[in-house]
Amino acid sequence: MMMKTLLQLLGEDAPKFRRYAMMAILYGLFSGLTISVMVPMLRALLLEDVTRSALWLVVLLCGVCVCWWWRIRVEKAGIAVGIAVLQGGRHRLGDHISRLPVGWFNTQNTARLSHVISQGVMEIAQLPAHVFTPVFSGAMTPLIIVISLFTINWKMGMVALVALPFMVAVFVLAARLGEQADQRFQDSMATSSQRIIEFAQAQSVLRAFNGAGQSTQFLEKAFDEQRQSGKSLIYLSVLSVILNTWVVQAIFAALIMMAILSFAGPTDTADTVIGLVVSLLLINRFVEPLLGVAGYGEALRGARNHLKDVQSIFDIEPLAEPSAAQPPQHTTLSFNQVSFRYPGEERYAIHDVNLCAKPGSMTALVGRSGSGKSTLMSLIPRAFDVTSGSITIGDVDLRDMSTQQLSAQISQIFQMPYLFQSRIADNIRVGKANATDAEVLEAAQLAGVTEILQRLPDGLDTLVGEGGARLSGGERQRISIARALIKDAPILLVDEATAALDMENQAIITQTLARLRGKRTLLVITHQLATIKMADQIVVLDEGAVKESGNYKELSASNGPYSHFLSQQRQVKAWRVTP
Repeated sequence: MMMKTLLQLLGEDAPKFRRYAMMAILYGLFSGLTISVMVPMLRALLLEDVTRSALWLVVLLCGVCVCWWWRIRVEKAGIAVGIAVLQGGRHRLGDHISRLPVGWFNTQNTARLSHVISQGVMEIAQLPAHVFTPVFSGAMTPLIIVISLFTINWKMGMVALVALPFMVAVFVLAARLGEQADQRFQDSMATSSQRIIEFAQAQSVLRAFNGAGQSTQFLEKAFDEQRQSGKSLIYLSVLSVILNTWVVQAIFAALIMMAILSFAGPTDTADTVIGLVVSLLLINRFVEPLLGVAGYGEALRGARNHLKDVQSIFDIEPLAEPSAAQPPQHTTLSFNQVSFRYPGEERYAIHDVNLCAKPGSMTALVGRSGSGKSTLMSLIPRAFDVTSGSITIGDVDLRDMSTQQLSAQISQIFQMPYLFQSRIADNIRVGKANATDAEVLEAAQLAGVTEILQRLPDGLDTLVGEGGARLSGGERQRISIARALIKDAPILLVDEATAALDMENQAIITQTLARLRGKRTLLVITHQLATIKMADQIVVLDEGAVKESGNYKELSASNGPYSHFLSQQRQVKAWRVTP
């Protein structure tokens, strides 16, 4: 699974990794064969056969040179794989993420994604250059030495051969000891990173409510959780290293005992002494790479958890694209027996909704908080796909359109607009990248932005700051409306665009919607009576279902949920503060 995820992350660069892995294995083979040459060389040297020992010494030196030259090539190949992970891996993650449903991008998933792309991919990229080479070669070299041990004494060879799978089993067990602790630590790091960003961005709120001196309570809690998870990880990591080292040392001790038992006896012949010396040398060279592999166990486990996080992102199904996309023939928007529940939830957020918005019409979605208005609207741009039923534009199911076709039909104005750290003109052009200056200015006029521009010395070239921090809420909203208008999509979705604005900005945005009525198909979530009165149809939602629909005059006289809503509004307006 670990290698499968790595190859998926590498994509078209996967052959680079296969080539590198083969080179690393060959390096282990060369190293093992070079070490094995020491057996006949030492035999000849101990038997005082200078000529033969000199010949084997030449072979040994040639083997060392080949290993040195090949190791340089392996390192270069490993670095090339690491660079491919950093350059291509992040792009492949980005390509996959760009096709995920917008609804997936909640706070928790965004924090996890940020951690994976930054720290996770960086640590994965270091594997080929710093970890895989000694692990691959360290796994191969002992196999060659096992063969050499068999040529000296079959009992030692058998002990070494049986010890290898036992050692692998212990390594796997040791890795699993800290796997959950490592995952908790990585999760706590992601949470801490998200809390740090939140702490920086929410300074105005924290300082306004800092009477008890608790502005850092959430940050400190995240740090404390990270500290606790870090302690657990350290303890288990130490235990894992001790266990790995212990099993290698136990194998070493077993081989030493077998060598002594095999060559110890009443007669100390030259063959016995030579066999014992050569055996001790091979045993030492057998254990050395295994200790190296044991030392990299923690690095491999950490990388495995990072790769699991990467795989969990790749496992998320992107929005399905149709094999043969169908363009809509007109812009009638219809909900047909639509039901929806969020992933992992049993309760339906929307159920059995039927709704039709004719081209150029204005539909107002009304209902109390939690009634399903925003959920219903989020299904139109496919933030999620419906659980049952269908949503169509021009009699074509949204799922039968390509992402580009659907995007061309829809523009959106959000309740909490986000502006990029750039110029006002650049933020408006997000709706249409190739818009001319005249088109930008026209959209700005329609959205009431020109009044803002007159007050700013740089006009459209004014920098808005991160998230539009240099502008007021109403100014940000009007710019986001201009961004939506310049796209010139036939369907405009408006989610509580005036909810947090003052009366002046509410009036400006209401006038903008009035000018668009008849030119765009408008679907508006609002509680503003002036906007509701303009609507061709009002749809009242409650608990995810349509309770009633009709125009303002019909619903006002129906004595239904909307009539009750109007009565409550009149009571609120009648409230007076008396001394």
